[in-house]
Amino acid sequence: MDRRTWMQLMSVLSVARAVPGQQTPSAAPPPQVTKDQLAAALQLLGLSFPDDQMNMMLAGVNRARNGYRDLREISVPYETEPAFCFHPGLPGRKVSSEKPRFKPLRQVVPVSIPSDEDLAFLPVTQLAALVKARKVTSTQLTELYLGRLKKYGPALLCVITLTEELARKQASQADDEIARGHYRGPLHGIPWGAKDLFATKGIKTTWGAEPFVDQVLDYDAAVVERLANAGAVLLAKLSMGALAQGGLWFKGMTKTPWNIEKTSSGSSAGSASATAAGLVGFALGTETLGSIVSPCTACGAVGLRPTYGRVPRTGAMGLSWTMDKIGAICRGVEDCALVLNAIYGPDGLDRTVTSDPFHWEPQRPLQSLRIGVMQKAFDGLAAKEKEVLGAALDVIKKLGVEMKPVDADDQMGQRIRFLLQAEAAAAFDDITRDRQVEKLRGQAPGDWPNSFRTSRLVPAVEYIRAQRVRTLLVEKMEKWLADFDVIVTPPFRLLTTTNLTGHPQVVVPCGFVDGLPRTIGFLGRLYDEGSPLRLALAYQQATDWHTKRPPLKVTTGQQ
Repeated sequence: MDRRTWMQLMSVLSVARAVPGQQTPSAAPPPQVTKDQLAAALQLLGLSFPDDQMNMMLAGVNRARNGYRDLREISVPYETEPAFCFHPGLPGRKVSSEKPRFKPLRQVVPVSIPSDEDLAFLPVTQLAALVKARKVTSTQLTELYLGRLKKYGPALLCVITLTEELARKQASQADDEIARGHYRGPLHGIPWGAKDLFATKGIKTTWGAEPFVDQVLDYDAAVVERLANAGAVLLAKLSMGALAQGGLWFKGMTKTPWNIEKTSSGSSAGSASATAAGLVGFALGTETLGSIVSPCTACGAVGLRPTYGRVPRTGAMGLSWTMDKIGAICRGVEDCALVLNAIYGPDGLDRTVTSDPFHWEPQRPLQSLRIGVMQKAFDGLAAKEKEVLGAALDVIKKLGVEMKPVDADDQMGQRIRFLLQAEAAAAFDDITRDRQVEKLRGQAPGDWPNSFRTSRLVPAVEYIRAQRVRTLLVEKMEKWLADFDVIVTPPFRLLTTTNLTGHPQVVVPCGFVDGLPRTIGFLGRLYDEGSPLRLALAYQQATDWHTKRPPLKVTTGQQ
């Protein structure tokens, strides 16, 4: 397509840039779309029509273009979701009426109190036992982690805002309640960190992006409120890739604690980095297309991406309304179950969330699980990866479980992954139009600014067709998983497909390649996080990879 044709195309498909709320003077109506411009637009879409049909189209195209201008005069608050919802599963699926079965393992309180360094790296399960027994106070843990965030956070670039005042207040309240015998449960008094896309009342919520560095919201996200009700202590708003992409935010690239020359990946960059470095007890992240799985792998943390529609997204930055999921990033598998149990279920506002129960039965016999393994995917890994993940498979086999080889591909999912880009472009259309998106550090072809601009050219008809293909993809996955409770897989296998269909996944550290962590993945059926968590727990109990600590020697930004 030559430059003249391209310019004609842009004239048809674009609307004049305007600052939101600023009206276009009525004395200067937009120029009329010509037949040549219409032909250029259709060329991009792979279509052509006879002249008489083109002439007939022109009046409607120009009316529509003027209508788009009128549409722009309606102010739409950012938190407004589209008037449609995605629900995983097939039509006719009924919400389970079972009561939740939640039976966490009983933790033994250690006789002696661990050193501060050892305490910092304990999983939530052990921290909770110490706090409940009043061997350690929430205030002690809070001061310990605040000190570590200040000491190591600058080098890792994993902290955007410390919430010291709130943390000390919540810790003091937790200590007082526990001393009076009012114990709220295993998260009571446990310090945690939030990816900086969760609204926190009166505290900055920056989304990691330059246009929002001073944004302060007047409400808490649903998950922030639920963790507060569980007695957890919010320490910090942790770094995230700008507008939930990668690890690059407005102050730089978040690092993995295993090598501060390397990125932590993202977009839940700070959540994974801080958890793996022992700077928080646990963290919350989000995943749209790998944003929990990828940083957990880079940092050596345990991550749970729950079923889409498990956890309310109310008060969380929306990137893709039909794909965003909120999950836990922890140092132990059961930690993820404890966090999910505290945050899942309807809030009356997020229409995607169902009331399906969450079952956690860590003593369930492994032999009761129907397990598949993507053996071809493991066999096709590069030599070093194959050695590490192959050893992890050997551990699982020694647990006495039967794993049946299964296979699937990501082709259909890859063909419709543009749904994410289209929804993200809609979410951030205003800052694309007023050009604030040009303030972001990342301006490469694969970064959001270019993606937002490019996705303006996604036709509505193709978007809707892709959503119909998505229904076929859900049907395909439901049939594939019908005979299995868990699929063992390399962590990034089927990542696009399972994020589109909404299936849950757990990743657990399983070794190192060239000094950097690796994870193994456990996929589950819709609304059944308990089964993959159960197998992941058995693997974790048979290994010690989750106990490895990064060699942090940072004091003022040097390792």
